[in-house]
Amino acid sequence: MAKPLLTDVARYCDRLLRIAEIQDYERAANGLQVENRRPISRIAAAVDASLATVRLAIEARADLLLVHHGLFWGAAHPWTGKRYELLRLLLDHDLAVYSAHLPLDLHPKLGNNARLCEMLGLQRRKPFFVSHGQPIGFQGRTVVSREELATRLERAVGSKPLVIPAGPDLCRKIGVVTGGAGAELKQAASEGVDTFISGEGPHWTYALAEELGINVLYGGHYATETFGVKALAAHLSRRYRIPWVFLDHPTGL
Repeated sequence: MAKPLLTDVARYCDRLLRIAEIQDYERAANGLQVENRRPISRIAAAVDASLATVRLAIEARADLLLVHHGLFWGAAHPWTGKRYELLRLLLDHDLAVYSAHLPLDLHPKLGNNARLCEMLGLQRRKPFFVSHGQPIGFQGRTVVSREELATRLERAVGSKPLVIPAGPDLCRKIGVVTGGAGAELKQAASEGVDTFISGEGPHWTYALAEELGINVLYGGHYATETFGVKALAAHLSRRYRIPWVFLDHPTGL
């Protein structure tokens, strides 16, 4: 089977993730961020596009780096110092970069939130937590103790979560929004959940959770956003019959 061209893979990802339809932060630049010249024979997936993960992708002999957090979030110039080194590595090694932020968070099968819900055993799900005009998370209804839910989250992300035990001991309405959604705790509570799972939140959310009477579980921004890129890379690997690898470069945050 012939190796796929970057243009074909990128076009397929655009359709699959509805890149043109999903609203995101103004400078997220979802989609293909860096081109290359050769067919794709190996895919690398990482949470972040950074100098470190680009080096890891080159070591893995990847042609395409799939990321959740792309290269562009603000002014991307000048290309000097470490930014120049990153650009030079990408071009010298013909490494393409494809990024999907909110489109990958909210995808109903491959998304960070959908995948984490599955790992937590939350089967009956409905859309939850509107951001940029669309729901990006999921709310699940079940009956599980707060302690058991924390154990499931620890198994899913690989580290002990931070738990704010400000809600009921038995969790019945659980909202999941991976990443840094803790700052929007009031919005989560207003949508009727008694327990909110995210990656991280500011210090003041502890007191706010107590005031709102809601449990909060923080599993880590990085750790809760490894699922989407893994699922997307595995999906593309099956479709195009090419290998993939996950580049684990945890931030601890």
